[in-house]
Amino acid sequence: MSELEAQFATLKKIADPAVAEGIAHLVENGEDHELNRINVLDFSRQNGFDEEKVISGFLHASRLGLFDLTWNVLCPGCSGVLDTHDTLKSLRGDDYHCGLCACGYEPSVDEQVEVAFTVSPKVRRIAAHDPNSLPLWEYYKQVFWSSGIDLNTEFFSTLTEKATVDSLELPAGERAVMSLQLPPQFIIVFEPVTHSAHFIDVQGEPTKERQQLSLVFNKSHPPTGSIVMHPGPLRLALDNQADVRTLPTVFIAAEELHDLLGKRRPFLTAKRMLSNQTFRDVFKADNLHIDQRLKITSLTFLFTDLKGSTALYERVGDLAAFDLVRAHFRALLEIIASEKGAVVKTIGDAVMATFVKPEHAIAAGLKMRAAMDELNVERGTEDLVVKIGIHEGPCLAVMLNERQDYFGQTVNIAARVQGLATSRSIHATGGVVEVPAVSAILQERAITPIQKQAALRGIADKVLVYEIP
Repeated sequence: MSELEAQFATLKKIADPAVAEGIAHLVENGEDHELNRINVLDFSRQNGFDEEKVISGFLHASRLGLFDLTWNVLCPGCSGVLDTHDTLKSLRGDDYHCGLCACGYEPSVDEQVEVAFTVSPKVRRIAAHDPNSLPLWEYYKQVFWSSGIDLNTEFFSTLTEKATVDSLELPAGERAVMSLQLPPQFIIVFEPVTHSAHFIDVQGEPTKERQQLSLVFNKSHPPTGSIVMHPGPLRLALDNQADVRTLPTVFIAAEELHDLLGKRRPFLTAKRMLSNQTFRDVFKADNLHIDQRLKITSLTFLFTDLKGSTALYERVGDLAAFDLVRAHFRALLEIIASEKGAVVKTIGDAVMATFVKPEHAIAAGLKMRAAMDELNVERGTEDLVVKIGIHEGPCLAVMLNERQDYFGQTVNIAARVQGLATSRSIHATGGVVEVPAVSAILQERAITPIQKQAALRGIADKVLVYEIP
């Protein structure tokens, strides 16, 4: 058995077998571009696989050395990849600048950091392993734009025919001249390798005199420049002082370009990855470093606690109580993973978990309550009663006690809301219950939440909370 065959044999044992087979088929038969920055959500949709099983499968495949996992910082405007990191630890907290959009962005892991997978060159060599050899539009497709843009055949035909004036490949250290006819529109001279751009506001009376503009490309990421010119001929002198080939492209910043860049598709975000149980279990070393703080604009927290656990130990004895608590933990952890969540930590008999969306947390909470009822019926007792609190909001992803954790007022409120529960009811804040998808879940189950204003310890103002009976 070859090393590759052994790797895939192992993958089929630790990941979903159907997903593992699909990954193996992709590696063996996929086109080169299909193996670069794989959008795992799109792979899941095309093959009819469960998304969580696919994410888990690719994570295990990466751990086995079949794929390289990258964290790509995206421009929210054009979805261009502003920087690529092979570990979350190297993600910076300062601004990333997009030349095409002339904007700077402080990255949040919600929608601005993409997690993608590229086949390892040790497994199969593809063209994107040498990006400077890719043809111009393949470079845009495979390197500059993220997997979150729908780059279909129509996209590039429209881009080249309606939104592009001219383009060329300029070898390192060489110069070239473009002779252009400027239309009365806003023009962007963009270079994707160095991420540099120059804007030309073409306005006023047309001219027959040849206008002049000189641009220099290098690796210093020069600031975006702009100039006003007249419609008419332009001599554009280009000087590539970078040590790699550059790809200067002249775009018309009109409706066609904006429409194309607006054609998006779902992709795997860093926020979702951080709330994935397989990632937390398998890639512990790829988490944040001790001084890192990553902003998350929205994350849902679920806290649980086992009611009366001290009395339980006294009533049934340590051994029986330990078995009950262990069964309770096993059920909770399985439910959290099934609803696309991840366990951050357990504290005594309590669990702290995160979910990307509030509806997943509510669904998990309802399942947890039902699971405790089933365990009590099986044992002929009513000893297992779980108190549950749910809250959603912004937070920081940090490292605490050598574990990837979360910090902020949202976490504090979620923990306090859990403390309101005195029985098997679930308590959730107004922002959670009022989410349409959450309301739909409760209506489907004929559950009417009870509204109240709650004073939470350490929180100045009262908080709108719903009890879900």
